[in-house]
Amino acid sequence: MNPTQLDQPYRLSQAVMDKVDKEAAKYPSRRAAVKSALRYCQEEVGWVSNGVVTAVATHLGLEPIEVYEVATFYDMFYTEPGGRHRIRVCTNVSCMLRGAETIVSHLREQLGIKVGETSPDGRVTLLEAECLGACGGAPMLVCGNQYFENLTTDKLDSLLDQLD
Repeated sequence: MNPTQLDQPYRLSQAVMDKVDKEAAKYPSRRAAVKSALRYCQEEVGWVSNGVVTAVATHLGLEPIEVYEVATFYDMFYTEPGGRHRIRVCTNVSCMLRGAETIVSHLREQLGIKVGETSPDGRVTLLEAECLGACGGAPMLVCGNQYFENLTTDKLDSLLDQLD
């Protein structure tokens, strides 16, 4: 991706604006809808660019920095473009003790990339994550909105085969 594309203007779709307005109506302050607005935009665009931050801020009547703070605080928001699928492997204590290092290593080998990189075909971005809240199923990862627990290399290979 060309770095200048990171700052391209973005216009909220009517569908996103409707969802954001519905969410914002639940709260005494429109600021409370920032997380939802970013989630809706990311679902539509794939990531949260500076243009998305500015558009959300404008729509909610906020300063861009107020939206940017939320976008960069939560690791569920991607502030850089990535692959069609983002695989986030938990590497916190429970997962680490139950083999997260093996899981990450296997994914690196299978995809031919390092953590933080995207496969050459643009299919997968590999990321490490802090606790994803499924310690009982360690080691685990999230791909899209789906949790995969009690991972083995065979389960990883099956997951990779299913991704387009």
